[in-house]
Order: sequence, then C-alpha cells, then structure tokens
Amino acid sequence: MKRFALALVVALGLVAGVMGQPTKAQDMTKVTLQLKWVAQAQFAGYYAAAAKGYYKDMGLDVEILPGGPDIIPEQVVAGGKANIGLDWLPSLLANREQGTDIVNIAQVYTRSGMREISFVDKGLKTSADLKGKKVGVWLGGNEFELFAALVKNGMDPQNSADVEIISQPFDMSLLLNGDVDAAAAMTYNELAQVLEAVNPATGKLYTLEDLNVIDFNAEGTAMLQDGLFASSEWLKDNEETATKFLAASFKGWAFCRDNVDECTKIVLDAGTALGESHQKWQMNEVNKLIWPNEKGIGVMDEAAFKQTADISLSYKVISKEADASAYRTDLATKALEMLGADFDANGKDFAPTTVELKEGGK
Repeated sequence: MKRFALALVVALGLVAGVMGQPTKAQDMTKVTLQLKWVAQAQFAGYYAAAAKGYYKDMGLDVEILPGGPDIIPEQVVAGGKANIGLDWLPSLLANREQGTDIVNIAQVYTRSGMREISFVDKGLKTSADLKGKKVGVWLGGNEFELFAALVKNGMDPQNSADVEIISQPFDMSLLLNGDVDAAAAMTYNELAQVLEAVNPATGKLYTLEDLNVIDFNAEGTAMLQDGLFASSEWLKDNEETATKFLAASFKGWAFCRDNVDECTKIVLDAGTALGESHQKWQMNEVNKLIWPNEKGIGVMDEAAFKQTADISLSYKVISKEADASAYRTDLATKALEMLGADFDANGKDFAPTTVELKEGGK
C-alpha cells in the first residue's frame, strides 16, 4: 500500500510538470551581474542582496561574477556573458561611442571616491598646490578627475614644467617611499592602505592628521563612478527583471548602510582577500559615496552626468558630446516605487561609523 501511495505521488508530480506547474527553482529568473573588480565591500550591496534573500524574494537567481584587471564589464555584457554590468560612467560613455549597445540603468554612487593625498609637510592642500610637483596617478582612464583639476588651475598635465605626472602602481609604495609628492587614492581602498602602514617616525600607524587630502568633489572635477548598465537589446524583453534586480540591490545597499558590521562579514564570507578592518573601512567609506542621496539611490543626477560627460569630452575619452540617451532613470524610479513608501531611499539621517584600522588591514 505504501508503494502504491508513493507511486501515486510521483505520478501526480509528473502530471503537474506536464501541465505547466513549475517547481520553485524553475520559477526563478536567472540574472548574471558582472562586477568591475574582485569581491570587496565596494560591491557589498549586491552580496548583501544575495545573502539576505532579497534577490530570491524578487524571484531572481542572481550570479555575481567578480571582475579583474583583464575583465571589461561592458564587453562581457555586450557579448551576452552577463545581463547587467558595473563600471565607471566614463568607461560606459567610451564603449557606447565605439558602438557597444549599453545604457546606464542605475547610478549607485552619487559622489566620487577618488582623491589625491600627500603628507602634511608637503603643504599640498588643493589642486593648485600641485604645480611643479611629482604627482602620482593611475593612467589608462583613471587620471581625468586630476587632469581636469590641474587644467582648471592653469596647468597642462602633459607639460612636465607645470607638473610631473608619474604613472602609479595599484598600491601606495611611491608615496610611502617618498618617490612622489602626492598620490592618487580611492577613499575606500588606497587611503586605507596608507593608514594601515607604520609611520617610521613614530612607530605607530599613520593617521588622517598626517595627510592632506584633495577631494575632487570639492575641486569641481569629480566624475561618476560605480553605475549599473545593461544592453538595450536585453532590456527590450527584460525591463521587469531589471527593475526587480534594482529593487533588491537597492535594498541590499540600504541594509549595508544600516548594518555595517554584518555587511562586512557578508563580504568576507564572499571570499575577499582583504582583511577585516580594511573591509570595514571600505564599507563605511562606500556608504559615504551613496548616502545621503537626494534623488533616491540609483536615480541619475543630470548635472553630475553632464559634468562627467564634459570632462570625458575634454580629455578625448569620447570624441563627441554625450547625450542623455546614455542613461535611463525610469527603471530605478520604478524599483524605488516597488520597494514602497517605507523604504528609505534617501538615507538623509545616515551617519558614518568610526573604524579602527589595523596594520596591514587585518
């Protein structure tokens, strides 16, 4: 009798499948996200959305692909290997001009995290003070905020008589060894690398009081960084999926805003190679780039887009003026509507935490 009952259950299950009643796993829509870099708190909101089940709640099975130095997210998305990608806006504009069919669907970072830092004894407080100095920066597309600030202050970045530009590796060795007067740093990464290093004069870690930090947001030459994009072709049939993805991602970022410690642990569990104190610092600094957000997380600011586009044109990242067709705000707006009135999309009461860094970022 038990065997008959079991056979009946199996048979009914087969009939249900034939009649088009899929299992929960079959109900899930697959979405692949291509990151700009390896797993770290720079992308914490997406890892949190996966870990907390926000994507699953939206009926999405999201795969997060780490990036790296040889991975260009725009090409991955254009080639159909990912549905959604993440990169800095100037890169998206350049790829669009080359014929890549992609569009920004959510601008997550509202402020630039790029800085130029120096030790206080150099007396370099603004971009104008960099005249005649050795200035480190990552070349190959990361230099334009600095170059725009130099030009704004009457210097030609290509003229060593004005300023000597030094190609900087992706660490802070040149600054720490005294080989440059100032060096480029992201607030959430390389700045922390300096603060995790021991000051030989004191035997203790460097502090912010030891540094002058030039903020390109304050200099008026900041460019938009981490934004989400997709191909127009994919969006034709997947606007609802994209909207659900954005809603869950925004919820993940809000969770990281309000739960720095837990979100840091989620990133550590994702397999990052960076230490706990470094990741917590990064989480805190990334939150500052997103919150508070006047328009609501993900909604592109027209003036910020134009500033980025204008600088991109000035430095020949693009050869013709970019227009508003490079981005959409409707999907991000719909995603926020989907989250409802109780969702805090602006984070106006956001307050950063205080993070104690350890030597080497451990």
